[in-house]
Amino acid sequence: MSKLPTLAPQNMTEAMEFSKMISQSGMVPGAYKGKPQDVLVAIQWGYELGLQPLQALQNIAVINGKPSVYGDAALALVKNDPRCAGVKEWIDGEGDNKVAHCLVKRRYSEEMEETERTFSVADAKKARLWGKQGPWTNYAERMLAMRARGFALRDAFPDALKGVITAEEAQDYPVDKGEARDITPSVTHANPLDSLPPPPPADDYAEYESTAIEVAAEVIPEPVPESPPEPTSKKKSKPSVYQVMNHNGEQYKDDYTTEQAYADGFTVMLDVYEKNFKKKKTEAAEALAMLFQIRDHNLATMGFLEATTRVHVSGYLNTKISRLEKEAGK
Repeated sequence: MSKLPTLAPQNMTEAMEFSKMISQSGMVPGAYKGKPQDVLVAIQWGYELGLQPLQALQNIAVINGKPSVYGDAALALVKNDPRCAGVKEWIDGEGDNKVAHCLVKRRYSEEMEETERTFSVADAKKARLWGKQGPWTNYAERMLAMRARGFALRDAFPDALKGVITAEEAQDYPVDKGEARDITPSVTHANPLDSLPPPPPADDYAEYESTAIEVAAEVIPEPVPESPPEPTSKKKSKPSVYQVMNHNGEQYKDDYTTEQAYADGFTVMLDVYEKNFKKKKTEAAEALAMLFQIRDHNLATMGFLEATTRVHVSGYLNTKISRLEKEAGK
């Protein structure tokens, strides 16, 4: 099964239109909403680093006028580099003697280079970070690890990270009042789903059959109405109700009278499936097959949605498909 292509504009016109649609979506971080120019800049930085557009919006932060990436994203970029031979992180010592270590191994044509960097409690105190309100108080040990990681990754792979520092480090630098501008949310969710409310109680979950189905991967097409438009000058009217369909082509719960209600119902159903996949330990390939069927059964209805709602719904589905593809090693 081949990978599904990610939405990616091919020229400036497409990029501007794409940025405008994304900035109006409820799926992007709050600081990007209504700011297509910021979305466009973040996407461009993502291309420079090797991130797809939606990955860039979730992992790039512009702090004090300078781009940065969250520590987990920087680690992923380096590990994905074919020259990376491994990254090891650990913390030793107790109390004020704690020291975070990060060892990065990089392959060269005929040799292996190891880069180790550390960051200790003493270093944090010297930089006036230890005990600082916020992450340094709530997650002090992780912040030590993030500093060691940032230094090691940047020194070992400056070409992969293009000199961009980690957001965790950038947030601790003094603000330049002349150009301070943070266009990213303060919550550092690596995954956009982490900020969503929990799914409904288990009693409401949809049941599904655990039957493996082989589905050929294909490009997610632009949703179109099931019936072709009539050859008249009249604009095709929208349906009075919207129905969310499960992987068997059966209606999930009630009819929805608005696009927003349909979008909410669709995303809730996907959360239900995701939880059931984990609960029943469904194989990734089987779970992917079900999501592809859900996509196919809902294409006709999606064709009636406004562009922003359609992008929101399809983007939510694509996020879950991408996650399962990684698990399946596609």
